[in-house]
Amino acid sequence: MDVMPKWAEVVLIPFISLALAAILSVIVILAIGEDPIAAVKLMVSGSLGSTYGWGYTLYYATNFMFTGLAVAVAFHAGLFNIGGEGQAMLGGLGVALVCLLVPWPHWTLAVFAAAVGAALFGAAWATIPAYLQAKRGSHIVITTIMFNFIAAALLNYILVNVLRPKGSMDPATERFSETVHLPSLHDLLAPFGINFSKAAPANVSLIIAVVACILVWLLIWRTALGLEIRSYGKSGRAARYAGIGSLRITMIAMLISGGLAGMMAINNVMGEAERLVLNAVEGAGFIGIAVALMGRSHPFGIFLAAILFGFLYQGGAELALWTKIPRELIVVIQALVILFTGALDNMVRMPLEHIFLAIQRSHSAKITKPMD
Repeated sequence: MDVMPKWAEVVLIPFISLALAAILSVIVILAIGEDPIAAVKLMVSGSLGSTYGWGYTLYYATNFMFTGLAVAVAFHAGLFNIGGEGQAMLGGLGVALVCLLVPWPHWTLAVFAAAVGAALFGAAWATIPAYLQAKRGSHIVITTIMFNFIAAALLNYILVNVLRPKGSMDPATERFSETVHLPSLHDLLAPFGINFSKAAPANVSLIIAVVACILVWLLIWRTALGLEIRSYGKSGRAARYAGIGSLRITMIAMLISGGLAGMMAINNVMGEAERLVLNAVEGAGFIGIAVALMGRSHPFGIFLAAILFGFLYQGGAELALWTKIPRELIVVIQALVILFTGALDNMVRMPLEHIFLAIQRSHSAKITKPMD
């Protein structure tokens, strides 16, 4: 029997972790002579107070949904995929090739093909670390980190020497055709009479990310494959005794994980930049780890955590623009949230477990106490 009820696991622990991170952030802001209340108001108004702010918040959240889901699927199989950054880079290459090499007549066809291309390239980049883990025992953390650096070097070479237009000094591809331009939230909501900002980069990729959350939930909790993945993640030895092959589950889980990370490129490469540039991922692969941890590897939790980190990103940009708080300090505030929701999770969990265990023992003692 679990020591803590499910609501405490899903709601109470993340809430306390966020509260601790917020308290430390307030102390840090006070230490540099700024008003923390004014800073919070600016973050809220800059990220949630207008459709422009919401557009950027949802744009960042879309990236984090894809990478958070990628990490979560690997987590369920007992694997720690830190290679989301490199897999998203290669996913961007897949999107660029699909958009540049085929004259698409309409964006609806292009976005489907780009999603497939991004998923295939991301999955392919996860294949080698998965095989090395399953067959050779190479630690998945080490190999996926190494492949992040290899992906960065490979993408740099391809952009500079293969895909860069003649006469251009910018290490980037040419712009995609207008026919593959993805509709923004302004375009999608205008027919319903909702006046959303034209300048906001949020686009139809948000809907794809939400659909991905639903599909991952169905996969993990409503299919036989999902049961095998979760069983292997809980106990690899017991799963093998049950006839679940470690090579098969490791490969499938990592292929799905890499494909989801690669699909992030639909948003930032096809939806926002409309070309492939260096550093298009901007650390979203690593933020996905924190999103998955905070969301307890559940798609709905990942959806909420992605919006939170989107808020922190956009709110942090507003702070850097309108206050004297340096950009580096904003990164520290974001790191505090990651620290308490991820690395220091047990610092909150263990005292709560003792409290709930004491409550359960007290309740059991009252029930079993003989009647006078």
